[in-house]
Amino acid sequence: MKPFLFFIFSLLLISCEVKSQENQSVQHANPETKITQKIADLKTFLKESSYNSDKAFLIDFSVSSSKFRFFVVDLNSGKIIQKALVAHGDGSEDGKVKGNLKFSNIDGSHCSSLGKYVVEEKYKGKFGMSYRLTGLDETNNNARARAIVLHRLSCVPDVEQKEDICLSFGCPMVSDNFFKILEQHIDKSNKKIIIYAYN
Repeated sequence: MKPFLFFIFSLLLISCEVKSQENQSVQHANPETKITQKIADLKTFLKESSYNSDKAFLIDFSVSSSKFRFFVVDLNSGKIIQKALVAHGDGSEDGKVKGNLKFSNIDGSHCSSLGKYVVEEKYKGKFGMSYRLTGLDETNNNARARAIVLHRLSCVPDVEQKEDICLSFGCPMVSDNFFKILEQHIDKSNKKIIIYAYN
């Protein structure tokens, strides 16, 4: 009986170990793999919506701010059309451990928030032309109250850097040149575009 119990216990240990490795591999998936997964998620979500189902914007906050992590994607082909740098909130630096950022949906936190956003009306504010964002998930549904918007700022470079770039108050903030590219996508779309921020 003891050898049999030992055999069962060994199988359980192996099973747990495999499961743990699977979870780790998902958490540490490379950006390209994550993009493929997020595109699949979005396509499922967009089937039941009236938003643009051909194009979306992705932000991978697991990537350093010094590297390209804002992606314009073609949802039909699954290909990246354009990519750029994007700033995160200075409050997200508070919990930074081994490159991980802190995220919050709380007003005044100055943190970036994860989840799906709808790119809404265009307006002229202190950063020039900007787009208001509405959060669609529990993790970002205070975006309007927090004045989280898509805007430009000259401190965001166009090319990848060695060091992290400037910080925002929680808004996805891009370079002047990349904002002009996004304007073309947004203004020419007859349906609202989704931004999907993930980690």
